[in-house]
Amino acid sequence: MQHYLTPTILAAIKLRRHDPAAVIDLLRGTAKYDLAFTESFDYVYPAYIRGLAYLELGDGRSAAAQFQKLIDHPGLTAKYVTGPLAWLQLGRAQKMMGDEVAARKSYETFLDLWKNADSDIPIYRQAKAEFAKLPNAEN
Repeated sequence: MQHYLTPTILAAIKLRRHDPAAVIDLLRGTAKYDLAFTESFDYVYPAYIRGLAYLELGDGRSAAAQFQKLIDHPGLTAKYVTGPLAWLQLGRAQKMMGDEVAARKSYETFLDLWKNADSDIPIYRQAKAEFAKLPNAEN
């Protein structure tokens, strides 16, 4: 509770309040538990929240490393929304780093995973719009 759940909940609140530095600080101790089995919320969730904080800080490389944790462990994340969303966030991190080819592939993976999603879901619409702005691989 004290080393995983509470810090993650507090970090999510700080993220909502746009305090990414506090998120990173709160979640520093949770890293060793990132792959822990918990029935409280999505597995690898602290890494996802940490990744969002790094995105907000403009640190694409650190963000990408966090989202890659979710992608590398699909058995822990596949049934949670954070599993597919990690691909979208990885794409955003890659774009931030200037790797538009990798970003395009990550966005494509996310959009393929959500191809049957309700087209009115805001994050899905936003992802499609961001993807459309990426240069084509042929260009």
